[in-house]
Order: sequence, then structure tokens, then C-alpha cells
Amino acid sequence: MASLRNTIIESQIPAEVLIDKVMQIHASISKLESLKPSKELNSLLTQLRKLCTLPSSININALPKDVRKMRESLILLCGRAEGLLEFECASVFTKIPQPLNNLNLLPYYRYYVKLINMEYEILSDKGVAQPKKVAFVGSGPMPLTSIMMAKYHMKSTHFDNYDIDGTANDEARKIVSTDSEFAKRMKFHNCDILEVKEKLGEYDFILLAALAGMHKDEKMKIIGHIRKYMQNGGVLLLRTAKGARAFLYPLVEEHDLLNFEVLSIFHPNNDMIHSAVLVRKPIF
Repeated sequence: MASLRNTIIESQIPAEVLIDKVMQIHASISKLESLKPSKELNSLLTQLRKLCTLPSSININALPKDVRKMRESLILLCGRAEGLLEFECASVFTKIPQPLNNLNLLPYYRYYVKLINMEYEILSDKGVAQPKKVAFVGSGPMPLTSIMMAKYHMKSTHFDNYDIDGTANDEARKIVSTDSEFAKRMKFHNCDILEVKEKLGEYDFILLAALAGMHKDEKMKIIGHIRKYMQNGGVLLLRTAKGARAFLYPLVEEHDLLNFEVLSIFHPNNDMIHSAVLVRKPIF
């Protein structure tokens, strides 16, 4: 992989080469007996991430049918692997003293530092630096996004974390409960976000995780539901992906958000995977 990156550092990887290598990695991941963290799985996912951040002009919307099917499968596999990694990390963190003071022990901590700093800069630029109340949809067992936002940026904000998996919320509560003052600002709700209605109108800012809705139609249903019930003038930040990065996460594009005012769109050109789209519900 290193040699491939070096040879095309000044140019783009051909789409057919990229697709072929992604399909090979998908086949290897599909053959694994488990998606729990392991050396083999970690190596494959690292290869995939490096491959998908190489310069490329691939059009995800123009993929052949068999490649589209493979991509859908790959997103599900990567999503399950990511979830199992978070559960493993959460399980370790519930057993160490002062886990909120040891976030740097997480294997993906440095990535999240860059991601959260980027997202907070976008929010600050649009006047959303210190919202009173935030909802994080798809928070998982290790809700590093809301923890880092609350700890380093939004130091008086209340966070409501929503996840359909009660076990994930149980793990997250254990971690946050180790700091009584912090726990007062951080709550967890076991539910499908599609069942949350009027309460969505309480939030100044809502963040939708990249894997909340792993199929496009499912994600658009969630976005439409949030828009219906969120407050007029409220903002929603969507994590998505562009180009080859969309082999890892569902794709949401500007034309999918016609009923919102698009405030900012960020697409990385480095080793970051996530794109960020910030939108506002119009005030009528």
C-alpha cells in the first residue's frame, strides 16, 4: 500500500484499480469468522482506509450494480466492526479509574481530536459555538464525540445521547458516571430516533452519526424525521463521506437536503474519512 501511495502521490488512482482493490479487501473481510478486533481485521481496515483516502475521481453514484451491492455490504461490515471495537474499548474503560481523563488511550483518539476540532470550527464559524442543548443520534457504547465536545469545547452544554441499543447506552453511562459533574450534563436514551418527536424541538444543535442509518433510504428517513420535529432555526450536522471514502460510510449529498439551508460543507483531502455537512431548518 505504501508503494502504491508513493507512485500516485502526484496523480489519481484509476477507478478500476481502486474498485478492484476494495473488492479484494471486502472479500477478505467477508471470510473472517468474527468482526471483533483482531490483527487480521485491523490490518484489512487500515488498508481500506488508506486506499479510500488516495486521490481519486471515482463517482460513487455511477458504480456498476455488482460494485454497488458490494459497497452496501462493505458499509455494513465496517459498521459492525466499528461497533464491536467501541464495545471493546468501552468495556476496558469501565474498569479503569477516571476514564474521562484517559481518553488518549483509545486507539482512535487522535483521529477524533482532528474530527471534533474540525466540526467545532465549522459550528463556531456559523455561530453555534455554545448551544444550550445538543442531541447526538447514534452515540454508541463509547460516545467520544459528545464526551470530547462537552469536555473541551461546549463546557456548559447539556448533551442527550440517543442509541437504539440499550447495551451500548449502559456501557456509555458507566463511563460518564465516573465524573458526577460531567454526568449531570450527559444523558442517554434507549430508543429509535424515529420514535422521538416533540423532544427534538428542544435542541439548538443535533448531530447525526455517520452510521445512524447505514442504507441511504434509511438515513434519508431519519433526516426527514429530524427536520420535521427539530426547532425552526435549529442546526443539524451530518457526518457523511465523499468519493472513495463512501465505500466506508453512507453518502449524503447537497441535493438530498433541499428542505434545509446548507450552511457549510467540508470534504477532507488528507487522511480523514468523514465529511461534515451543516444545515439549518429555515425559520418560517
